[in-house]
Amino acid sequence: MTNNQSPPFRHQPYDGSSLPFTVGLKPIAEASWLEPDAHLAVYLAEKERLIDQKRASVFRAADGTGAAQSEVLDLVLDNLGRFHTGTHLITPDFIQVSATACKVSRSDAPPLLTAARLVQEDLVLMRASPEGYRLAAAALCFPSSWSLAEKFGQPMTGIHEKVPGFNEGRMGKVVARVFENLQSEQLLCRFNWSIYPDELLHHPHSEQVQIDDPEHALARLFLRVERQTLRRLPGTEDILFTIKVCHDPLAALDEREDKSELAKSLLKQLLSLDHDQLAYKGLTQSHRALAEALEKLSARV
Repeated sequence: MTNNQSPPFRHQPYDGSSLPFTVGLKPIAEASWLEPDAHLAVYLAEKERLIDQKRASVFRAADGTGAAQSEVLDLVLDNLGRFHTGTHLITPDFIQVSATACKVSRSDAPPLLTAARLVQEDLVLMRASPEGYRLAAAALCFPSSWSLAEKFGQPMTGIHEKVPGFNEGRMGKVVARVFENLQSEQLLCRFNWSIYPDELLHHPHSEQVQIDDPEHALARLFLRVERQTLRRLPGTEDILFTIKVCHDPLAALDEREDKSELAKSLLKQLLSLDHDQLAYKGLTQSHRALAEALEKLSARV
């Protein structure tokens, strides 16, 4: 049974365990692949709203991906049934999420969207092509400053064209090798972080973070962490990419006993970003004020 409580700052990739703009993939166990937590009902309700109101923006699938989508659904149901009985009841006909009043039918189509309606993670299918792995299908309700409509069908080079150093440096080559060599029994995970001016889950557009009041900078900002996993589908051999968003109010850092250490770690990574990296994270105009606020917090005991 899953412990579905998710305290603030559950994942802290800025503590030195991960570095910005690096691949940073690490193996994980099947039991920790999916991560339902105390916010499950809120996330699923927002997914239902987006699917109902903006379906073309949050779901796309190329022809010929039906078998891979069904394989994803089977993997999700198997994982939920083995490791998350506290949050999901799996029956032959439907899935009941304990935190909601909704029952999701196993036979609902398309299968990838059905799977995405059960979990907090977004689900992205990547398929091999002569140009590299392409985005072949996705249920993407909670993007962090990118649009499914713009990236659908593109290879990794196109998807990451705005990521500093990805195509020109080592990172893109490493990712390509990982995709080529990934085995179906492997499960890999990585994290990244960004700063946002609000707690909205659906963020398809990039924007520069503004800090109008430096004295209260942390009170108005949110730390958004993406937990990403990779696995190869054993049947179709496509690659499933999952993304779970966790967003915490930066003001809550002040309530933690380890606030000084976390503030120092985040400050160190912030100061390590170059001009292009700051621009990509939307921090060109605000990084100095944010750094000052984190420095003050790191000095508190």
